[in-house]
Amino acid sequence: MSDKQRKILVTSALPYANGSIHMGHLVEYLQTDIWVRFQKMRGHLCTYVCASDAHGTPIMIKAREQGVTPEALTEAFSEEFKRDFADFGVDFDNYHTTHSSENEALTVEMYEALRARGDIYTKTIEQAYDEKEGMFLPDRFVRGTCPVCKSEDQYGDSCEVCGSTYSPSDLIDPVSVVSGTTPVKRESEHYFFRLGNYETMLRDWMRDAGLDKNMLAKLEEWFEAGLQDWDISRDAPYFGFAIPGTKDKFFYVWLDAPVGYPASFKNLCERRDDLDFDDYWRPGNDTEVFHFIGKDIMYFHTLFWPAVLHGSGFRTPTSVFAHGFLTVNGKKMSKSRGTFIKARTYLDNLEPSYLRYYYAAKLGPTIEDIDLNLEDFVARVNSDLVGKLVNIASRCAGFINKRFEGRLADTLPDESLFKEVADAAEPVASFMENREYSKAMRQIMLLADAANRYIDEHKPWVMIKDEDRQAEVHGVCTQGINLFRSLMIYLSPVLPAVSDKARAFLNEPAWQWSDATKPLLFTSINKFEPLLTRVESKQVEKMVEESKEAPAPVEDGEPVADDEPTISIDDFMKVDLRIARIEKAEPVEGADKLLQLTLDVGDFKRQVFAGIKAAYAPDDLIGRHVIVVANLAPRKMRFGVSEGMVLAAGPGGKDIFLLSADDGAVPGMRVK
Repeated sequence: MSDKQRKILVTSALPYANGSIHMGHLVEYLQTDIWVRFQKMRGHLCTYVCASDAHGTPIMIKAREQGVTPEALTEAFSEEFKRDFADFGVDFDNYHTTHSSENEALTVEMYEALRARGDIYTKTIEQAYDEKEGMFLPDRFVRGTCPVCKSEDQYGDSCEVCGSTYSPSDLIDPVSVVSGTTPVKRESEHYFFRLGNYETMLRDWMRDAGLDKNMLAKLEEWFEAGLQDWDISRDAPYFGFAIPGTKDKFFYVWLDAPVGYPASFKNLCERRDDLDFDDYWRPGNDTEVFHFIGKDIMYFHTLFWPAVLHGSGFRTPTSVFAHGFLTVNGKKMSKSRGTFIKARTYLDNLEPSYLRYYYAAKLGPTIEDIDLNLEDFVARVNSDLVGKLVNIASRCAGFINKRFEGRLADTLPDESLFKEVADAAEPVASFMENREYSKAMRQIMLLADAANRYIDEHKPWVMIKDEDRQAEVHGVCTQGINLFRSLMIYLSPVLPAVSDKARAFLNEPAWQWSDATKPLLFTSINKFEPLLTRVESKQVEKMVEESKEAPAPVEDGEPVADDEPTISIDDFMKVDLRIARIEKAEPVEGADKLLQLTLDVGDFKRQVFAGIKAAYAPDDLIGRHVIVVANLAPRKMRFGVSEGMVLAAGPGGKDIFLLSADDGAVPGMRVK
């Protein structure tokens, strides 16, 4: 245990209560739970709270579709969440909801404090309005054709095809997602938070918070673009908290959602004498507050939330830890491929410990994405957990039980090997503290290899046949059991269910981290029962099959939808592919990858910037016939305007290959 007990409050992002928990969500909750369990094993007072995010238009709409109240919808999902989390070993000290009296009181308190400071103001804005439903529409409840690339059926705030951002009023042929009608523009008075007043404060907080370098780089981009004041209100009808003094205005869900962190903690404090709300949420105390989130919500948690807390007299987070997204087999999760796997579907087929370990073996402290490769998942779990870790105990326990009355020897025959494992306690702890779980798992498995080598070298199954070597067998097996025990202590935050079984086998109470450095000697152990069994590929295949959702029936010629963005054949036919002759090619000053190409496309010429500098020398391109997208909208770049795109293939760098036409091709010819 560390010299000083820390008082730590930890949160995970609040799951939105309108859909089930899936494998992508679990990256965060397992990452957080491992860290919390580790802190508790180190002897710290670490409290883990969470809540369901229960407000907003999507929940209101879904409840109406199902013929239930928003309260009933979110309560049902909250119960489902709690079951799934518990079965995955995620051990919250409190799980609450944002639709609570504590949350409303704290939200109003923060709002009133900000308003008293002059940080809240009103402004009339123009919004999309659904006349049929009688409601203003959030950006994502308007869909239409992208004004930039002309892709159809895009959201009202951004295009998933070209990545452009815009407002719903910019969409071509906009449609309300709610009613299918064309929305109209209507003015409404909204409440805004002056985020721009907090740039200096936020920069100071960033410096002290020890944020990941990639997070800092992203924050710097936002600062350079200028902090925008934040619209914190929504118009009725809306499921949320009413803004005091108004009749038809509600707090935007992203204002009251993070307030769910202190609100859940406040709810817990009412039942716990050892916790005081003000100790953790008012400035000037030596407590720590950490938020674990996904990288997609960094803006809210590293700009709005610290500013709102500071401005309203609350303490700011000690730090914010962000993780990347999950891919499965190297691709975005897909319902048609069966890789969009719900938590419950996994639990119906596989042991939670497998996933907890696999994620830990992949996770680090950065915002890089991680991949769940299902073949690697089977191989790694079987190799590391069954073949290495559990194997140590299973190879030794039988001899102790059958030949030595279930009692360990009173000494270790190889104290230096035990010391090697015991000396890893602090290095592994450092990895765990810094969320470098993958490094911790590698070190633990290297030690497991050493333990297995020790047993292989001494071969207790051979020595047991010699009556004169019984004491040696006793010592070797006691050594093996102790090596297993220390490694199991290190893995306890990752594998709590396996740890519980191991402690029952060893007749021990709850472990502290420091117990790994002290051997267990001359004590009775119980009969060994299998702690984990091998994963079978057929179990994984069954889980994937159960996760598949068949695409909806389609008419002949209609595109079959999947989770990946697609275009129709009609969209593809709009692309005008032409033969072009490269008349001129020259480097672009200040650009590492670009060449500026002047193209002869028959009746007209085009200037195109192409990222092919590493693969082609400019002189080698003159006179070459290539294929160009001739009707691509011009794109303004730092170096000029690019008026098309030449087609190429390859992974990048020197391995880029222009798609060329035959020498007999004529510039301007269409490519069929």
